[in-house]
Amino acid sequence: MIRLLFVCHGNICRSPMAEFVMKQLMEEAGMGSDFYIESAATSSEEIGNPVYPPARRKLAEHGIGCDNKRARQLTRDDYDSFDLIIGMDQWNLRNMSRLFGGDPKGKICMLMDFTDRPGDVSDPWYTCDFEQAWQDIYAGCKALVDAFSRSAVATT
Repeated sequence: MIRLLFVCHGNICRSPMAEFVMKQLMEEAGMGSDFYIESAATSSEEIGNPVYPPARRKLAEHGIGCDNKRARQLTRDDYDSFDLIIGMDQWNLRNMSRLFGGDPKGKICMLMDFTDRPGDVSDPWYTCDFEQAWQDIYAGCKALVDAFSRSAVATT
């Protein structure tokens, strides 16, 4: 089983959106049982809080639920527990690298690096543009699913 962890600052907008979009896309691709997917925060600011209502509404617009999700903070142990740790922006990568003491196994990456438009996922907490965040997250998750699909085909 491949273990994926999506990470953003508070774990109430971008990373839980990515977690639940990825779960949905993996199910649709017939690979849901091959993956364990979670999300976490680099900060402690929102720990225990549910997904931010506008993010929850944006997911619901696309038929994706996120019930019972509560923000959790990234831990040092997550580095060994997950195969790929996917940040939403450069600040997330810096904070993860600091917490993990680097990235000796090459597990840390950015979601948009899987697309033809590498860079940060738009942060709706500051922009209030949940549609742009959705588009970035969906594109990144779709590209990641496609990459896993290609690698599964290559190994069969």
